[in-house]
Amino acid sequence: MEKPRLSALSSFIEISEPAEVPIVDRQQHALAAQVLHNLRFQHDWTSLQVHTQSPIDKRPLPKPLVSGLPPHRIYVHPDEQIEMLKQNFQEKDIPLEREWVLPTHLREKWSLRKFAEVFDSITEVPIAAEKENRREEQKDVAETKAIGSRRGGKRLLLATAGDDSTIVYYVVHDGIVKPRQN
Repeated sequence: MEKPRLSALSSFIEISEPAEVPIVDRQQHALAAQVLHNLRFQHDWTSLQVHTQSPIDKRPLPKPLVSGLPPHRIYVHPDEQIEMLKQNFQEKDIPLEREWVLPTHLREKWSLRKFAEVFDSITEVPIAAEKENRREEQKDVAETKAIGSRRGGKRLLLATAGDDSTIVYYVVHDGIVKPRQN
């Protein structure tokens, strides 16, 4: 009897998995690969990559993180939103920003301390590691701000995967953010 073929996601996870890492780390990498696959094929993100080391001090991250370019801006700071409204900006005129994504599972328990560990180990804006990703970003991202600075400080998308492989995304900020004006 022939072994059944793996699904596209299972095949992607299998080839993305590091060869010689403990089982717990493999599960974290598989979760990161699942989120990366969802972002690429369901949400049209580009320049995606998995990070396992802190861009600040090159130490291992508490969990593997994903970074990439969304097809449209994920978050607009309230002050920036007011400026854009005054200048009649359209959504297509808003420059893209590379985003951090934290892959988690619904059963994981998160505390402020765990979030603080993640935020302490990342920069405000992820930096693409590969030259081809940088070239692609230069085409997609308007050079309106200096790299590494954005209004509102550090943020990430919390990607929470359920047992049925559904993934939901929440914007999480490091600290308090000014509320939007109505």
